[in-house]
Parts: sequence; structure tokens; C-alpha cells
Amino acid sequence: MASNPHRGGAGGSLYGGAAPYRSREGLSTRSAAGSEEIQLRIDPMHSDLDDEILGLHGQVSQLKNIAQAIGSEAKFQRDFLDELQMTLMRAQAGVKNNIRKLNLSIIRSGNNHIMHVVLFALVLFFILYMWSKMFKR
Repeated sequence: MASNPHRGGAGGSLYGGAAPYRSREGLSTRSAAGSEEIQLRIDPMHSDLDDEILGLHGQVSQLKNIAQAIGSEAKFQRDFLDELQMTLMRAQAGVKNNIRKLNLSIIRSGNNHIMHVVLFALVLFFILYMWSKMFKR
């Protein structure tokens, strides 16, 4: 099996002596001295670049469609969360208002309900006492 010098064969290094930005056969990149620019060198031996470009164009189109779908889903979810937040705020305000009304009602009615509970407990204990005395005989 012959080794490919572009893939780290006989050249010794993984990139066959080329810059580490090597992409496919026939294409390699080099960094310009002291710059962040990248130079692209095209090897005329490999003429299937048009097919590669068309394939990349198709992949970019697919990625664009996916990105648009993700964007529309994110917008839908953001709108849903905003609506949910508004609903929760209205519910919280309603609960707060009802608690305030309940507190006012308790204050207005006074402590009569406590008197009724104590009276009911006394009557219940009296009935139980009398019932226990009746069955003791």
C-alpha cells in the first residue's frame, strides 16, 4: 500500500511537511509571515474542485436552512416564555390580592371564630364524658 505524502506518509510529519492547515488533496494553506491572513494554494493536478465547490455549496445551503429553523424555534420559545411569564405575573398579582382580601376579612370578623371552635371542643368533650359514664355502669 503506497503512502500518501499529503497524509503523513514518507514525509515524516503528519502533514507531509506542509502547514498544519492542510484540508484536502490539492489544497493547502500557509500563514503569511506575522499576519493572520491565510494564503490558499491550489494544485492544478486535482481538477475536481468544481465538484467540491458544488458539494460545499449544498452543505452551506443545508446549514443555512437548519440555522433558520433553529432561529424560528428560538423565537417561538422566547415568545412562549414571555407569555408564560406574563401569565405568572398576573396569577401572582391575583393571589396577592386575594390574600390581602382574606386578611381584611379576618380582621373585620374579629375573633368570634376562635370562640366558636373552643365552645365546640367543650361541648364535644362533655358529650364524650357523659357517654363514657353511661357505658361504665
